[in-house]
Amino acid sequence: MGLKAGIVGLPNVGKSTLFSALTKHQVEASNYAFTTIDPNISSVALKDQRLIELAKIVNPAKIVPATFDFVDIAGLVKGASKGEGLGNKFLSNIREVDAIIHVVRCFENKDIMHVANEINPVNDKNVINYELMLADIETVSNVINRISKKAKAGDKSALLEYNLAQKIKQTLEKEMPVRSLLQSLSDEEAKLIKTYHLLTAKPVIYVANLSTEQISNYANDKLFNELKNSLAKDEKIIPISVQLESELAQVDEAEANEWLSSYNISLSGLDILTKESFDLLKLKTYFTAGPMEVKAWTFKDGMMAPQCAGLIHSDFEKKFIKADIISYENYIQYNGEQGARNAGKVRSEGKNYVMQDGDVCHFKFGK
Repeated sequence: MGLKAGIVGLPNVGKSTLFSALTKHQVEASNYAFTTIDPNISSVALKDQRLIELAKIVNPAKIVPATFDFVDIAGLVKGASKGEGLGNKFLSNIREVDAIIHVVRCFENKDIMHVANEINPVNDKNVINYELMLADIETVSNVINRISKKAKAGDKSALLEYNLAQKIKQTLEKEMPVRSLLQSLSDEEAKLIKTYHLLTAKPVIYVANLSTEQISNYANDKLFNELKNSLAKDEKIIPISVQLESELAQVDEAEANEWLSSYNISLSGLDILTKESFDLLKLKTYFTAGPMEVKAWTFKDGMMAPQCAGLIHSDFEKKFIKADIISYENYIQYNGEQGARNAGKVRSEGKNYVMQDGDVCHFKFGK
């Protein structure tokens, strides 16, 4: 699908270390602001037990998981919307991603400098969000200036856009992100707002970066709870010890699981973050299964069968005839395609079929 989540935050909060742990890709991380200038991009495999279970039945030559792209974006600072700290460059990098992973420092460490010389997660979060809002205010102000003359002259499309831009600006001036009003927009407004590429319209997950000492009892941690309580009810927060995850990334899976158990953690924070990022963008997975490979394919919720076939090859969408579909549950229950076919569990679906998460597919197309 080519969708990306951008990792943002103040300098020295653990963004590059998190990116390295997520992607097993070492990037420069140091005790200085703006170590990262150009964004680093890497794909991360989504752990999906269904892929393993399908492979047990098919015994393919290879297994190909779904992937998700993460982008390590340099640290923003107060004044970024006015160009401070290379702010314009960094804001443009955020504009190009589909979701935001906002890393907030929730640990004390005198050896790691903080740009504000204090550990205050709520303030750190607000600094970043305020800069994103200021950048969005500038964007919609430019829209208002561009179309105000036409709108006042009674041009219908200009009037719609003018009113929308004013609504967005008023929301931002109340220090509320654009995503807070998305549900109230008409279809026409929703289509229009996408053309503005507004930063605070993007979905966000907050990562509370805790020390290894804090992570096992994060629910009672003062700094974590201050940050959590400052968020809106529908905003997600994930507690992660980036230091621990960085160390886990250097060992094999069995040893990593032992370490996690010693911290009373059942699942790696990185696995949780990858899955939550996937869900945040309303992504689903379908599978193709054959002797050459069992592969997971990522699609956007609501996509039709021909569009999903087009993810494999553009010709498959253009020449789509039908799709033979087996639900994952039936594929496992009846031990593969032939067993499902014998049990009457293979469905033949046409061009209007909305693909479902877990569908095992065989697409048929013309010449």
